[in-house]
Amino acid sequence: MRGEDAKQEAMFSYLSPEKRVPQDHPLRPVREMVDGILKEMSSRFAGLYSDRGRPSIAPERLLRALLLQIFYSVRSERILMEQLDYNLLFRWFVGMEMDEEVWDHAVFSKNRERLLNHEVAESFFRRVLQLASPYLSDEHFTVDGTLIEAWASQKSFRPKDEAGSGGVPREANFHGEHRTNETHQSTTDPDCRLYKKSKGSEAKLSYLGHVLMENRNGLLMRTMVTQADGTAERDAALLMASQIPRNQTVTLGGDKNYDTRDFVDTLRGMKITPHVAQNNTNRSSAIDGRTTWHPGYEISQRKRKRVEQSFGWMKRVGLLRKVKLRGIRKVSWWFTFVGAAYNLIRLRRLRTEAVA
Repeated sequence: MRGEDAKQEAMFSYLSPEKRVPQDHPLRPVREMVDGILKEMSSRFAGLYSDRGRPSIAPERLLRALLLQIFYSVRSERILMEQLDYNLLFRWFVGMEMDEEVWDHAVFSKNRERLLNHEVAESFFRRVLQLASPYLSDEHFTVDGTLIEAWASQKSFRPKDEAGSGGVPREANFHGEHRTNETHQSTTDPDCRLYKKSKGSEAKLSYLGHVLMENRNGLLMRTMVTQADGTAERDAALLMASQIPRNQTVTLGGDKNYDTRDFVDTLRGMKITPHVAQNNTNRSSAIDGRTTWHPGYEISQRKRKRVEQSFGWMKRVGLLRKVKLRGIRKVSWWFTFVGAAYNLIRLRRLRTEAVA
């Protein structure tokens, strides 16, 4: 018998969002981990808010909503709020009732300084690592950097002496003009720098994002954002390497960009074995036979390429190909938070494989 195409909307629903989400949904173990982390951070959140005044949107809900924005590549907070209004899965993950009113997207902007900052993101990131501790290597690591395109146009990159000149800005026709970071600066994002990652590529207004990855399961151990320049990757690598506990022999892999005499000697002075790729193009490598003969060097060279998987995920899924925030502090917060989201996805898969 053919069913009736009824148009009347039901007045009531007797199923909660919890019952509508399948028990084997991939977000269920992620939410369980996130809820535990946010519960541990509750005292930190309490110190950020006054005891008086109108209650705010719960910080836990704001952070869960931003995790959804990363997981589902929602390109703006306005669209995120639209999704949260009618998407039952999103409502369940954030912790909202079916008929609860969503908040305005401007709430995220108003909480940039208080809640959505690098300190909170770093605290969240560290707690994710604590959950992942059974899967972390304490001996073998990889470091790498990636270009993050800034939310600024080439036309905004103007001579610094124009900033205080007043009047109508000149036409932004920069063809044939010699532009450098010493003489020019972006008017919309002064922290970004004109930079290109490789020869022959286009120079873009950018930041550099750096990660330290452990080699066993490809989990991120440290994240960092710096201004883009020729030595930033090696400087950031040394800073992150100095934070590695060294109770035993530690190796650090990297690509050819890290094959310099100063970098290799500094790592050895820190009791870290450099496993960076040899750069023999028209020069001699700082890595000699003392390192390359060991089977562990070849393993590190294979494992280090996994860091590109994290960069690919963070850029394609985590909205970091062209970051929609301005200023190094805000970019750092988002880079670290996306790194924590990547670790959560990896950790869910690792736990599932361990049970299977």
